[in-house]
Amino acid sequence: MHNNKHQPPPTPTSLPYTSNASVTTTASKDNTKTTLYIILSTAIFSFLFLFILSLPSTTSYRALIATRPDPALFPNRPISQTGISSAPTPPSIAYFISGSAGDSARILQLLFASYHPRNHYLLHLDLSATQTERDRLAVTVLTVPIFRAAKNVDVIGKSDYAYPRGPSSISSTLHGASILLRLASNWDWFISLNAGDYPLATQDDLLHILSYFPKDFNFVNHTSYIGWKESKQLKPIIVDTGLYLLEKEEIFYATQKRELPNAFRLFTGSSFMMLTRSFIEFCILGIDNLPRTLLMYFTNMPYSHANYFPTILCNSDQFKNTVINHDLQYVAFNKTFSKKPPPMKPEEFDNMIQSGAAFAGQFQFNSPVLERIDQEILKRGPGEVVPGGWCLGEGNGTCSVWGDADILRPGPGAKRLEKRMVELLSDDKYLSQQCVDE
Repeated sequence: MHNNKHQPPPTPTSLPYTSNASVTTTASKDNTKTTLYIILSTAIFSFLFLFILSLPSTTSYRALIATRPDPALFPNRPISQTGISSAPTPPSIAYFISGSAGDSARILQLLFASYHPRNHYLLHLDLSATQTERDRLAVTVLTVPIFRAAKNVDVIGKSDYAYPRGPSSISSTLHGASILLRLASNWDWFISLNAGDYPLATQDDLLHILSYFPKDFNFVNHTSYIGWKESKQLKPIIVDTGLYLLEKEEIFYATQKRELPNAFRLFTGSSFMMLTRSFIEFCILGIDNLPRTLLMYFTNMPYSHANYFPTILCNSDQFKNTVINHDLQYVAFNKTFSKKPPPMKPEEFDNMIQSGAAFAGQFQFNSPVLERIDQEILKRGPGEVVPGGWCLGEGNGTCSVWGDADILRPGPGAKRLEKRMVELLSDDKYLSQQCVDE
């Protein structure tokens, strides 16, 4: 028991070839117009992003009416006579959980499976969802007693599009992170989840292990080896309509390509990561030009979300030594080459759990694997949060009675996480795989 009572590519489309001189001249003019349009689009995106960050926190539904959390969850603790705590104070994680039209049920299931009163949760249904669906999600959140008591779940009321293949996913993530910075001042790490993700350990397990870690580690898959991505993902120029339009339109490619930069080194990775609060502030608050410069560069790049944060981290003198080359997520890949992971299959269950990852990705709706995770790993019933040290409900598992949120009861998942963390921090892996130019 952890008991602390002292403190808390598609291929780019191109014009059909023709040898007609007039058509060639027209194509040249079109190329020039396209280039000017892309430059203008980049400028508009920068303006829109700065505007988004300046929006007040009223762009989200506040899930709670009262001003303070329930004192049973966060009691006042007397100052220790010795000043020595029996265990470190558990950290707090800010979760940004996103989905599209029809994903409300999946978002709620993910919220229940990853819930803990110490964390903060921001739910986002993009513009493909109706306002009715968004309102129903907010109302559902309001009906859950523990969410009202802890005052730590919010729903974004002013949504936007987030194309996985485009830079609008960066904008959406930064927007969510900026709101979480305003809503809560005490979280330590930021995790962005989509409706297809799911936890492989309880939050008591994860918070227990993280409580023994310095709060400046960023968990990000990264590599400077570009390979096939150079021609398919890094050189093409795109326009992501999710940044400019209120209707869902396809991303379109320009006929031109650009050379790789020489002012900074590009790093690529995955779209899943766990980032520190200090790094999120570095990216959003404008204390350095590097995040803004790279935001401009990645504005017209496909699959830029997987490249943006690793490139900032590894080009920053302040953060390049804080990167652990693992994102704590398990993803199953086809044996044959594929850029997109396949849906999680039941036969992956044992490998997935024994991997020591904290999360897994690419679950389909109503996948039988999710039910097995709930029953065997999370011990969670349908429509219920995961029982933890704060949950005092007996027998029915509803957690209708709660106590101190600083009390953690880690289970077998903590042992798996601990083993994985020890491997990641061993000298031969931590330093040798950190922001290395290959």
